[in-house]
Amino acid sequence: MSETTEAPKEEKKKGKAEKRKKKEKGVYTLYKVEKDKIVRQRPICERCGPGYFMADHGDRYACGHCGFTRYKQA
Repeated sequence: MSETTEAPKEEKKKGKAEKRKKKEKGVYTLYKVEKDKIVRQRPICERCGPGYFMADHGDRYACGHCGFTRYKQA
């Protein structure tokens, strides 16, 4: 009688994979200094008012607060 001993196989973990943390963009990416004046890089939302910048999505600007979308002119 020959007995074969097999090494125990490592079980793969099942479950959710770890999410990568995104780097937070600082305020310095939203503004630009030109000749002692501060200039906004992105437009502000027309509905929400100052303080809410619109995200740049290539062909449009979108507000993350209210959902307002403004399309860029081609």
